[in-house]
Amino acid sequence: MANELKYGDQIHLQNGYGGWQGGYLDTNSGNPAQGSKYGVSTTNTPARAKGTGTWEILSASGKAAGQPVTSGDLIYLRNLYGGDGGYLDTNSGPTTTQANDGAKYDVSTSPARDRAPGTGRWRIFAQTSAPADQNVRFGDTVLLWNTWDDNGGFLETNGGSSDTGSKYDVCTNAYFNRSSNVADWKIHQAQG
Repeated sequence: MANELKYGDQIHLQNGYGGWQGGYLDTNSGNPAQGSKYGVSTTNTPARAKGTGTWEILSASGKAAGQPVTSGDLIYLRNLYGGDGGYLDTNSGPTTTQANDGAKYDVSTSPARDRAPGTGRWRIFAQTSAPADQNVRFGDTVLLWNTWDDNGGFLETNGGSSDTGSKYDVCTNAYFNRSSNVADWKIHQAQG
């Protein structure tokens, strides 16, 4: 079927906060957490710098490149900044303010797919798609749930970010809709 998301595709992820004003998932600056590569926040554009907002979707369960991504699949997201911006990863605790909102972990990238068991694995859940055949498509809204310690939380925006050119900080949360659709992510196809 047309418009299906497939393993190996390059995507941008737009956050749903405030009527889709949460920005695009982006790598920005270093991260001091041990084992991390870059900090992760959102920015106003999917192309703040070449590759910072572009993510390659890979299977974490052995599905081959070109196979369709289905809702509930276990995935890795590899950032393409500089050809290899690392894998989306949970690492260290959230800020105190974020923790008071139910946050579980800070999010950065790691050079390894799994810095520790499950830190780089995400379960992707589509809200719906058309047709309703379980496949995920470009334009669909998804939740991304981290598998660290079997309960790493939902990827969300939470609070402003101090990184140059960034919009909101990114962490994981125990709640899938803590406020104003902060854990909703819309999938856009990255232009080559």
